[in-house]
Amino acid sequence: MLYRTIKVGAISIGKTHPFVLIAGPCVIESKSSCLKHAGLLKELTDELNIPFIFKSSFDKANRLSIDSFRGPGLREGLRVLGLVKERFGIPILSDIHCVSQVKFAKEILDIIQVPALLSRQTDLLVAVSRTKKVINIKKGQFLAPWDIKNLIKKIESTGNKNIIITERGSSFGYNNLVSDLRALPIIRDFGYPVIYDATHSVQIPGGMGSSSGGQRQFVVGLSRAAISMGCDGIFLEVHTNPDKALCDGPNMIDLKHLRSLLIQLKKIDSIVKGY
Repeated sequence: MLYRTIKVGAISIGKTHPFVLIAGPCVIESKSSCLKHAGLLKELTDELNIPFIFKSSFDKANRLSIDSFRGPGLREGLRVLGLVKERFGIPILSDIHCVSQVKFAKEILDIIQVPALLSRQTDLLVAVSRTKKVINIKKGQFLAPWDIKNLIKKIESTGNKNIIITERGSSFGYNNLVSDLRALPIIRDFGYPVIYDATHSVQIPGGMGSSSGGQRQFVVGLSRAAISMGCDGIFLEVHTNPDKALCDGPNMIDLKHLRSLLIQLKKIDSIVKGY
């Protein structure tokens, strides 16, 4: 099996490389908040020598309620992400929700993410793949791991083979998700790096009526388990005050707890990959 290494700037993502951290607040709450979180994460990952990609959303178009906070929107959100990139020199990942956003997003983003709920949208996948950027496909919670091959083919149809896949749990009845960690090696055997989204995997979709709940107490254990399965990266939404976050607070982890988790993950990763 040929396992590809995907390059994002100076970062190499793949089976023979140390795990990469993709992290940040769920949504851009303000310019100052975004810059603060990016700076704290950059400082920590530099200290621990962990490859880091910053993630935050400019528009959460898939919020459950019409009244939910969505973020600053496309143009202002991309401007803020551009400031993060310029100030800290780190790669940027964010999600798009429609074809019309692609031409603007590609000017700023290093990785364009297709959200889980849109992962089968053929026109969207083809549009992002034509940018030749690295594409992160969030596996829909309604998909089996082997369904990923069909999504990969949609991206590859344009000649783009800069692909990473993120596993984020599977629907398990109403308002619940479950992580089957067998999915990680199954997905990776399609030849592309696989990332584990430990915070969305503990989400309880719609669990609070007009918003989603979460069980952040399970993030640490699931992250350790995913790294022990040999995944290529961990996706974590983090915040300095998750209980006051404007989006996905119940499943985000407190940034003050991140250091100890990353130290554990580095140790496990080094054992599994032998570096």
